[in-house]
Amino acid sequence: MPEKQKQSTALIWFTKDLRVHDNHSLLKAVNENEKVIGVYCFDPRHFETTEYGFKKTEKFRAKFLIETVENLRKNLQKLNVSLSVYHDKPEVVLPQLVEEYTVETIYSQREWTSEEVAVYKNLQQLLKGCAFIETYDQFLFHPDDIPYNDFSEIPEVFTNFRNKIEANAKVRNCEENPEVKQENNLIENRTKIPTLNDLGLEDFEIDPRSAFPFSGGEDAALQRLQEYFWETKNLEEYKETRNGLLGTDYSSKFSAWLANGSVSPRFIYEEVKRFEKEIVANQSTYWLIFELLWRDYFKYVSLKHGSKIFQLKGISQKNLEWNSDPSILKKWIEGDLEEPFVNANMKEIAATGFMSNRGRQNVNSFWAKELLQDWRIGAAYFESMLVDYDVHSNWGNWMYNSGVGNDPRDRKFNIKKQAERYDADGTYQKTWKK
Repeated sequence: MPEKQKQSTALIWFTKDLRVHDNHSLLKAVNENEKVIGVYCFDPRHFETTEYGFKKTEKFRAKFLIETVENLRKNLQKLNVSLSVYHDKPEVVLPQLVEEYTVETIYSQREWTSEEVAVYKNLQQLLKGCAFIETYDQFLFHPDDIPYNDFSEIPEVFTNFRNKIEANAKVRNCEENPEVKQENNLIENRTKIPTLNDLGLEDFEIDPRSAFPFSGGEDAALQRLQEYFWETKNLEEYKETRNGLLGTDYSSKFSAWLANGSVSPRFIYEEVKRFEKEIVANQSTYWLIFELLWRDYFKYVSLKHGSKIFQLKGISQKNLEWNSDPSILKKWIEGDLEEPFVNANMKEIAATGFMSNRGRQNVNSFWAKELLQDWRIGAAYFESMLVDYDVHSNWGNWMYNSGVGNDPRDRKFNIKKQAERYDADGTYQKTWKK
């Protein structure tokens, strides 16, 4: 094939792909264009109060995001690529940059949930003279490589999906890192990264009890992987410890970096495979890949079912009885209900923006199946508070544990038995008593 004609200037619109390594948009833009500029928008809509009464993004994820964008700017600088950062809507910012720098091509990661699609379509209308190049770049298994003709064939049961994927699909190799743009004249960067106060949020100190005291950004993500895999070799025992409740090392804690794209799932996969060759291959190493596959699955469920993942009947379209009692919501959020284990978990998320996987399943089940409260209110609270919020995993898991999603057994958690099993001596509950 003939080499593609060099374009004059391209723009990389960063969204949830906030990394330099294994980033298709960045690599393509650098390879195919003479000049490249990057842009990130702190979209004000992401910090507004939603219909459920919570800020869409609270202080925990916002701080992590600010740190991530700071780190991305530094790492792009090493490639001679500027990152302009704005506290404004992409529909306002991008047309101005396109005009100012005569941009011909815009590269971005492909998103498909309704709010993101609406923004993208608006931009296409505003910038009809620009070429838009989107790449699916948040999966472990790329959509073109899975053994289904289209997304409508995605199974409703995870095990069926997993078995077919494991038998018939391969994970693509990570992309090479882009070369330094020697000819790329850095644009004068007059933009500044907003503070929490700029976003309408309060600054805070990390709670010393937090199981997630980590900083945002690609460097921190890669350092965590280095530490969890290679320094402590905690990966060896991941399956045994992953249902823990306290401390930084009961699980990998990759979720927040994966959610904003500051680490690539393919890179994690490659490092697991290297660990299996050099240290040990066991159930724990498999289980980390298994969890990455669950993450993929919820993305495919979202691609298949679209906005049903945000609707009361969920993807199962079940007519269940739901209530919405503000006094119960207040007690649930404050950790002031009759179940001490639920209360402890709710106090943890309020203080840190994080909660264990075991805790999430229990408080979700209690909210939806014991209290019979509208599951979407719980999902929206998690959306606001979680440092590792991912639209597909959050809403997919909430449907799953509320009886309107992909759980074929429609389980209800016995909270007291769960507490006895996972917090037998009550240490976790004592830690979060106040």
